[in-house]
Amino acid sequence: MHHLQGHPSPLRRASLPSSLPPEPPHPPPSHLRRHLFSPSLPLRPQPEPEPEPEPEPVKAQPVPFPGAADGNRIVVYFTSLRVVRSTFEDCKAVRSILRGFCVRIDERDLSMDSGFLAELQGILGHGGGGQRGKLGLPRVFIGGRYVGGAEEIRQLHEIGELKKLVEGAPPAEPGVCGACGGYRFVLCGECDGSHKLYAEKTGFRSCTACNENGLVKCPSCTSAPL
Repeated sequence: MHHLQGHPSPLRRASLPSSLPPEPPHPPPSHLRRHLFSPSLPLRPQPEPEPEPEPEPVKAQPVPFPGAADGNRIVVYFTSLRVVRSTFEDCKAVRSILRGFCVRIDERDLSMDSGFLAELQGILGHGGGGQRGKLGLPRVFIGGRYVGGAEEIRQLHEIGELKKLVEGAPPAEPGVCGACGGYRFVLCGECDGSHKLYAEKTGFRSCTACNENGLVKCPSCTSAPL
């Protein structure tokens, strides 16, 4: 027999794999096979969400307080201080909306007279303590009814209901009051705005004719109290 030198056997040339192939995964249980290998079923259509109901228009709520039956009188409790920007902007926006109807508005600035705060607390049934922030400003009354704050006024104005509420209100007087410049308050004539009076026998005492800021309501443009 002749032996071939230098020519390895074909079996030797075939290199063995370095590692065995991974074992096939275990077949799924029989109770799952019909779900895995059955044709996919059509999905059920999902019901469409029901539309949210539109909010009902805000209605003015009657509030018992003195002068409630005074026609269509408009009273706004607000603040002119810029301490809380959002509150200041709400008060400014509400006054601008109401002034757009060119009707007379009884504007009551709580920062000018703390008596307005006590008055508003009594109307809405809030306790004392001088916690002005808990009341929330502005507050609007029309015809002896509490209408709401900034959000309610904006909503009523957008749907056209506010115009109906102010119908019949007396028209606004043209121009600005020459006595107070539209601030509704003037310096007290008794103490010249110092809120203090001096007497030789008793010394200094608080002036009873004005508020804590030494101001009195302008006699030319201030409406009568509620």
